[in-house]
Amino acid sequence: MSSTELPGIAAATAVPRASAVRIAEGEELRSVTLPGLTLTVRSRPPARQGLPPALFVHGLGGSSQNWSGLMPLIDDEVDGEALDLPGFGDSPPPDDGNYSVNGHTRAVIRHLDASGRGPVHLFGNSLGGAVSTRVAALRPDLVRTLTLVSPALPELRVQRSAVPTALLAVPGIARLFLRLTKEWTPEMRTRGMLGLCYGEPSRVSEEGLRNAVDEMERRLELPYFWDAMTRSARGIVNAYTLGGQHGLWRQAQRVLAPTLLVYGGRDLLVSYRMAQRAAAEFRGSRLLTLPDAGHVAMMEYPGMVARAFRELLEDYDSSGS
Repeated sequence: MSSTELPGIAAATAVPRASAVRIAEGEELRSVTLPGLTLTVRSRPPARQGLPPALFVHGLGGSSQNWSGLMPLIDDEVDGEALDLPGFGDSPPPDDGNYSVNGHTRAVIRHLDASGRGPVHLFGNSLGGAVSTRVAALRPDLVRTLTLVSPALPELRVQRSAVPTALLAVPGIARLFLRLTKEWTPEMRTRGMLGLCYGEPSRVSEEGLRNAVDEMERRLELPYFWDAMTRSARGIVNAYTLGGQHGLWRQAQRVLAPTLLVYGGRDLLVSYRMAQRAAAEFRGSRLLTLPDAGHVAMMEYPGMVARAFRELLEDYDSSGS
């Protein structure tokens, strides 16, 4: 359910700019303005022209930076873009304040429709995995293949380690947490989040830690930081309770796109045991399990995720889809 950092407290007027967001070598950022919505999109030039498009969607508390390790490893296969969901990364809050899974899904669909890039190879992590599942179910015309890394899909028995994140959805909890942690430095918050999201936090380099702390400091400057986090967490909890055709598992069954599922054995937020259910619900899916990975396998083991995606792509191309 989380990704790398936290966010949000909504501002109804103009959103102030925080310090500059980090851009890795070879990446570009641009702003896309849609009615009631502004999205920041991160991209890198493909290895050659004419490659099929891909779109990467981050998880709760994350940003498009979460895909910076994976994107260059497959830029000879796809023309990739990663977006910051509304209220996250460098994207301001949506005008309507809608942070539900449906709200984020509409943002992704509207971006794809406006850009004309669909159908895309769609990637999603955590919250972005739930959003991507819903996009693939509702708009199969927009999705070539689907790759889900620890998707936030309903669990009957939530892991104890995921309970604090889920509690952010409860009104008043975020303010209480802020009071209890007011003495925490950005580095303390960052180390706590890395411990929650990484199977082996020691794998994070000193440079990676510094970059993560810088990003945490930047986000703490944003007045809507906790609001985006709590409302999006509430959106996930609400999506978990939906039944019938709107339930996420029912929508997983409707996905037609070839699907790659990636689960980490040390994931503290999405249970490893859900891998088998997901493999059964997504028809004809492929499953990659990484015993030492946590919640963000595309950041921890980008090479293995890239290799699995290439294999998915070979099957997709050979099928003539």
